Amino acid sequence: MVPDDSDRLSADDAHILGLESASITGHTLKLVVLEPGAALDIDALRAVVAERLPSQPRATHRVDTSGAEPRWVAAADFDISQHVRHGPDVSCATTSDLWRIVSGLMSEHLDRSRPLWTFDLIGPLADGRQAIAARIHHAMADGIAGVRFLNSVLFDAYQEATKATGSTPGQHDSPGLTPLEEAWRLPAALIRELGHPDDYAPFDRPVTIARELAFAVAPLVEVKAIGRSRPNAATVNDVLLAVIAGGLRRWLGEGGARDLRAQIPVSLHHRAEVATDLSNRDSFLNIDLPLAEADPLRRLDRISAETRERKRLDDADEMYDLFHALGCIKSIGAAAQRLAGSSHEFSLSISNVPGPRDPVQVAGRRVQHLFSSSEPAAHHALRISAISCAGDMGIGLCTDPTALPDIAALADCVEASYTELRAAAGI
Repeated sequence: MVPDDSDRLSADDAHILGLESASITGHTLKLVVLEPGAALDIDALRAVVAERLPSQPRATHRVDTSGAEPRWVAAADFDISQHVRHGPDVSCATTSDLWRIVSGLMSEHLDRSRPLWTFDLIGPLADGRQAIAARIHHAMADGIAGVRFLNSVLFDAYQEATKATGSTPGQHDSPGLTPLEEAWRLPAALIRELGHPDDYAPFDRPVTIARELAFAVAPLVEVKAIGRSRPNAATVNDVLLAVIAGGLRRWLGEGGARDLRAQIPVSLHHRAEVATDLSNRDSFLNIDLPLAEADPLRRLDRISAETRERKRLDDADEMYDLFHALGCIKSIGAAAQRLAGSSHEFSLSISNVPGPRDPVQVAGRRVQHLFSSSEPAAHHALRISAISCAGDMGIGLCTDPTALPDIAALADCVEASYTELRAAAGI
C-alpha cells in the first residue's frame, strides 16, 4: 500500500522549519489595529475563532518531528485559550508601548508542541484602540496564505464587499515569451538574479533573538496615483520600493547612499487555489535600489523599468524551478541556498502582500490599520514587509536592535521619503 503523504510537510515548509534556531523564530507577525471602541471580550473572540477553525485544518495540527520527515498531526490537547489570549503586558497606553510589546512577541518562539499560531489581544490604548498581534509560523503559511488564514478565522466584512474584478494582486500568472527567450531563460535568469555579487553589505551583522519593530502608513489611493503619474506606469510595489530606497538613503546618510540590492519575495500562488491551501510557494527577484540617485522620480522610474523586465522574463518561476531541482541533491541544494542567501547577493528583503481589498472588522470593531512584520536573518539584520488593507498600505520594519538600533528613525525616514515622492509626482 502506498503511504499517505498528505500530512507530510512540503519540501519548502520543511526547509523553513529547519531554519529555526536560538536566534531565528520562524514566524511572521500581523499587527491588526482596531479603531477606538468598547473593549473586546476575550471569551467571545475565542468562541468566534474556534467556530471557524475547522475551515483551516493546520490550525489544530502541530508538527511532529519524531520520524524521518516532519509531519502535521492533530493536536489532541488543543486549547483555544492558549492561542487566543491576552497580550503579555497590560500597560499599553501609547503607540510606542504597542511597538514595544509586539517587538517582544516577535522575539519569542512559538511552542512546537502546539499548533504554530497565536492571537494576542493588546490594549486598550489610551485613545481606545486595541490591537491583535497574530503570529503565524512560516512553515504553516507564507504571506498570501497567512492573509487567507486571517480572512477565514478572524476578519469579518465591515460592509458589503465590492465584487473583485481582474487579476488578484500578489497571485501569479506566467507571461508569454518568444522561443528564443524560452531557450535562454534559465541561464539569463541566473545572471540577472545571482550574477552581481557586491561587497557593499551595510546590514551584514550578527543577529540575536532580540527584535525591534516600527511601522509606517501610506494611503493606497495616493500610492496608485503616484504610479499612474509616470510615463510608463509604475506598480504599487514599484512605488513601495522607491519609497524604501528614499528612506534608506536618508537613514544611511550621504556616506551610505550607495546602490544596493533588495530581494523581493514573489508568491507563486495561483488564483484557482482554494483558501485552505496554506503551503509555501515563494520565489524571489533581486532588484537594484538606486540609493545614490537623489531624484525621487528617477529612482522610481529605474526601479519600475527593472521590475517590469524581470516579470516579463518570468525570473521568479525560473529560480523556483531551479532551486527545487537542485534540492533533490541535498549537498548541492544546500550550497545553492547559501549562495542565494548570501549578503553579497542582496542586502535586505522587502516583501509586499495584498491584504483585504475592502474594510474588515473584528468582533464589530473596524480594522484601522494592518501591518506585517517578518524577522531578520543571519547576515541580513533588516527586514521590511508591507501589506495593504482597504485604503492603506502598512509598512513594517523589523531588526535586531543590538545590530541596528533605533528602527523608529528609519520609519520616520520612510514616511519622509513618501512625502517627498508624492510631492515630486504632484499628487
